[in-house]
Amino acid sequence: MGHVVLDGESSSTTPRVVLFPFMSKGHTIPLLQLARLILARGIDVTIFTTPANLPFVSSRLADTAASIVALPFPENVDGLPLGVESTDKLPSMSLFVTFVTCTKLMKPWFEEALGRLSNVSFVISDGFLGWTLDSANKFGIPRLASYGFNAFSCAVIQSVEASGVIFEAESDDELFQVTDFPWIKLTRNDFDLPIKDRVKEGPGYEFYKESIMATSKSYGVLVNSFYELEPEFLDYLNHKSQPKAWPIGPLCLAEPPKAMATSEKPVYLKWLDDKLEDGRRSVLYVAFGSQAEISKDQLHEIKTGLEKSGVNFLWAVGKNGNEVDHEFETRVKDRGLVVRDWVDQMEILRHESVTGFLSHCGWNSVLESICAKVPILGWPMMAEQPLNVRMVVEQIKVGLRVETCDGTVKGFVKWEGLEKTVKELMEGEMGKVVRKNVELTGDAAAKAVLDQGGSSWKALSELIQGIHAFRKNK
Repeated sequence: MGHVVLDGESSSTTPRVVLFPFMSKGHTIPLLQLARLILARGIDVTIFTTPANLPFVSSRLADTAASIVALPFPENVDGLPLGVESTDKLPSMSLFVTFVTCTKLMKPWFEEALGRLSNVSFVISDGFLGWTLDSANKFGIPRLASYGFNAFSCAVIQSVEASGVIFEAESDDELFQVTDFPWIKLTRNDFDLPIKDRVKEGPGYEFYKESIMATSKSYGVLVNSFYELEPEFLDYLNHKSQPKAWPIGPLCLAEPPKAMATSEKPVYLKWLDDKLEDGRRSVLYVAFGSQAEISKDQLHEIKTGLEKSGVNFLWAVGKNGNEVDHEFETRVKDRGLVVRDWVDQMEILRHESVTGFLSHCGWNSVLESICAKVPILGWPMMAEQPLNVRMVVEQIKVGLRVETCDGTVKGFVKWEGLEKTVKELMEGEMGKVVRKNVELTGDAAAKAVLDQGGSSWKALSELIQGIHAFRKNK
């Protein structure tokens, strides 16, 4: 299993890469997948995490030679409950800025541990941990930033901020044309704070500004995507801004499918197996991420829409589990399963019976769905997810959008609109079109990462070689 190094000491002569993910599963999982690709190139990998996140990290890398350093997480931070070391454990996402800002207090511990490691070629840290740039610089080690975003959202954000066009519309829901990409029309509600704030101030903006500044001074930025998926947006980033953006994904393909006996399978995979045996092969997977905060009224409409749609579904309810009543589960028990525990999403999407994904369109979820060749029904909840839905539906055309009652990006979704779009994805003509598109896109994704001549495989190799040459010439 992966060796847990609590003191961080190392004496190997093999080149080493340090990975430091942000304390959120959506940010952590891609870097753990990247660890596998780096290890496969004969390079040692050390991952930094915290004690509460250590079990998750070590379990995901148990079959690898990666080493893990657990740094203390700051205690007695005003506003943060004791023992909370990841964003999915926050009682409210209103505490996010407090949480991410307090990670700066880990800097002395990180530097002490980093100083004990030998032959560190470069550090890859989450873009939210911008303070790690200064730490890496102290040791003369190049730092690369890793964000959980695609090039499309990064390019569009950069364009609208530079042009100011985002503030020319009269309302938050009025469409405007993106200057550098005139075929794209967006609204202010497609953007999150602080980007859509006219007044740029406060802790959230300061964090955003610091992160962007640190990234601009880093050696490069890693993009969990592949060139063929969004060439014009990657080219834009590399033409308009620094540092270089390296598309090295989809990283989820670094993890092979899990082989497990029936007795080892979790309940939800056994349930999907049963649907195959019953001849009901078409199951809609429903998940909105680990951080979505959904109102009781909206959850009621989701339950009603799924029930009225008549489709088979597996719903991973996450933190909203207490609001999904057992009476609902009883009514839909023949064709619906509600799961309250954490699930292995990639294994679900890879299952032969799953043919649709009702998703918040976090970028990891989009990539996993593409790689599993499962079309998406997009319902954005927060962050850059509205932009991801725009990309999924309007750019690469591998999914449809949930219908809101007023037609706006962040409008309320009534059960009738959900039922209609669920049925269209699973049974309708538009569903057939996006299903065909996602098959082709999934093939291209696999070629990019898994073939030695693939664009992402080559990009990672060129990045590693370039850093080694950079360090030799210093």
